[in-house]
Amino acid sequence: MAEFKLYASGYADSPYGVEWMRFDPDCPLPDLIKRVAHVAFAVDDLQAAIAGQEVLIAPNSPVDGVTVAFIVHHGAPIEFLQFDGPEAEVWPDHAPFRIP
Repeated sequence: MAEFKLYASGYADSPYGVEWMRFDPDCPLPDLIKRVAHVAFAVDDLQAAIAGQEVLIAPNSPVDGVTVAFIVHHGAPIEFLQFDGPEAEVWPDHAPFRIP
């Protein structure tokens, strides 16, 4: 995600879906995302998940097949992802978001 000046690694190798992120000094993402670790949840209805919440990053599609949004909950960022199809089809080479 070089256009966001964000670099992520480790996700595909982690059995728990842990992803390590690094941000360039001029990364345009909100400071809260860069300073505070966040959790991510796959949801079936992104709009319902963020309804009535403090939206930090509005729904957007950083990669084909997935729409993401961030909210703020008790001062921490929470990421929600909605896949356009089965996760294994959208990201076939990555670990699943929902751990069996």
